[in-house]
Amino acid sequence: MKNRSIKNIFSELKKLSKSNHSSKKLSFKFESELLDYHPYLKNFSSQHYKLFEELAHQLNLQDSINDLFDGEIVNKTENRQALHHRYRNNQTVLEFDFKKITWPFIKRIKKDGFKNIITFGIGGSYEGPKLLQEYTNKQSSKLNYYFVSGPDRDEFNTILKPLRDQKNFYIFSSKSLSTDETLLCLRWLGAKRNSNNSIVITANTKKAKTLGFNENCIVPFPETVGGRYSIWSPISLSAALENNFSKFLKGGLSADRMLQGGAKIDLQYQKFIKILAFSDLWFSNFLNKNNRVVLSYNWKLRSLQSYIQQLEMESLGKKANPKSIFKETGQSIFGGFGSTAQHSYFQLLHQGTAQFCTDIIYSTSINSPLSRAQAIGQAALLSSDFKESVCLLEKTNSNSPVNLFHLNKLSLEALGFLLATWEHRVFITASMLQINPFDQYGVAAGKLIAKKFLS
Repeated sequence: MKNRSIKNIFSELKKLSKSNHSSKKLSFKFESELLDYHPYLKNFSSQHYKLFEELAHQLNLQDSINDLFDGEIVNKTENRQALHHRYRNNQTVLEFDFKKITWPFIKRIKKDGFKNIITFGIGGSYEGPKLLQEYTNKQSSKLNYYFVSGPDRDEFNTILKPLRDQKNFYIFSSKSLSTDETLLCLRWLGAKRNSNNSIVITANTKKAKTLGFNENCIVPFPETVGGRYSIWSPISLSAALENNFSKFLKGGLSADRMLQGGAKIDLQYQKFIKILAFSDLWFSNFLNKNNRVVLSYNWKLRSLQSYIQQLEMESLGKKANPKSIFKETGQSIFGGFGSTAQHSYFQLLHQGTAQFCTDIIYSTSINSPLSRAQAIGQAALLSSDFKESVCLLEKTNSNSPVNLFHLNKLSLEALGFLLATWEHRVFITASMLQINPFDQYGVAAGKLIAKKFLS
């Protein structure tokens, strides 16, 4: 590894950005039992990767990864560890033992014969559980699941009124219990909530008691678990009612071990994650591609984009570090269910003037052969010239860098592996940017201004 200055590495990257290397692509693929990855990254070659790897060495990336998993204080602004990953490791202490913490509540819900599970929450208390429920939904399910985010009374009434004469169980999810939308729903529910039909999942157990929740109705989790990382925590209790949640945690742990391991497959995984992070930085900071569209081509993954949007934009949506060579931080994330998206904003992707990158996620399934064909076809079309055009009007831009992810099965373990992998991508990107991916003061500012206008 050359010991060049960060400034010299940046200068070389700048030179590359001004030269025409559009024909150069990175020759790489990652294949594992759970997930395969194929990059279609025009203008990102092994030369680019080596320069970023050199930069990562200068920025002590490996030390940052070690600090995260060793439980060092990585959330500097709030002087906290970031320990969400400990739920994935079943060798950890009771505080992070998902099964032992949630089982008494799960047993109670099952025993009392509830029909509907209604979760009140927003942000990480909504996106994660909702994604898991849609992903694991079974026609044979004995329970119905509903999610209310608030603060619009119409949403509350639309979901709750048809269920008022049924046996409902209410889950209130909020790390801080200062979330106005969730507290509003708690107030609206009023006397319908009691100690037999409700629980609260929170890191603020003291506040839970002041709101009228008994000790045996409080499901705790630590302050060191951020909201957008809380999918691994008791926040996802509803997903464990009819599923083996340990498989989801096992998938996440597999990704963690690969990130820290030394075997051949581990080193391939580490390169895979770095390619994702390095290319994100390259395209946004040097080629002005500040937007990324995230497309899932399986119905069970239809909310994946919303989950990723929060994970990335809350984690990487920070001011640039004045000491960093990078002036662009996180990309703007949009997207959705691919098949639907093709009939709305894909026209802009194919023939518009906006600059963007693309992530496509799909799984081979007997239920969706057309979706698979669409995913692979769009990856080819977005990243390279479409040779089958019959006239100039059908000529497409074909200049988008594409990351193609293939889940080898639609299992909880595969989803856990994918989401932990995405977290690793975000953390490495943040480390390269020298920003904190674990705070969100912009979100707090929005809450304060709303209270001002409400008063």
